[in-house]
Amino acid sequence: MGILSWIILGLIAGALAKWIMPGPDGGGFIMTTILGVVGAFVGGWLGTVLGISTGAGISIGGIATATAGAVVVLLIYRMVSK
Repeated sequence: MGILSWIILGLIAGALAKWIMPGPDGGGFIMTTILGVVGAFVGGWLGTVLGISTGAGISIGGIATATAGAVVVLLIYRMVSK
């Protein structure tokens, strides 16, 4: 999947991760978006390595792995920032 697709998917994943894990985070929407994009890259890479998603386009598997990655990155961010 192209980098632009992962960025768009990261925006979606960041919003979904914030919906799954609500709470006060420093940085607001911008930080959530950045964490979502990072999580999309991490989740997409892991999904491709594990064979869960192919990385060939935006799909349900891609959204799921990107959202899972964004949730993990958001969780790590919350633990580090406290």
